[in-house]
Amino acid sequence: MTLDDFKQTLSRNEPPLLSRALQALWHDARGDWDGAHRVAQDVSTPDGAWVHAYLHRKEGDLSNARYWYERAGQPEATGSLDAERDDIIERLLNDWER
Repeated sequence: MTLDDFKQTLSRNEPPLLSRALQALWHDARGDWDGAHRVAQDVSTPDGAWVHAYLHRKEGDLSNARYWYERAGQPEATGSLDAERDDIIERLLNDWER
């Protein structure tokens, strides 16, 4: 699945059968931050921590975001939120297909 394929699923009622971290990003891309956060906080992997960091950055809780970036082993993002989300989606999709 590509990023464009992923974005085409956003009109569906349910997320595609992908990792929970990607499902959290699917909810976020549909404008459901709360749903995304509920899913992300149950993913206890570095990928889940990365998504969690992005979500707290989006929320504006930068100190909490920094904590999650550190847990994910990822640098703190400074670019646009949409670009960060797309970067995370592409990376997780690439890992998912392996």
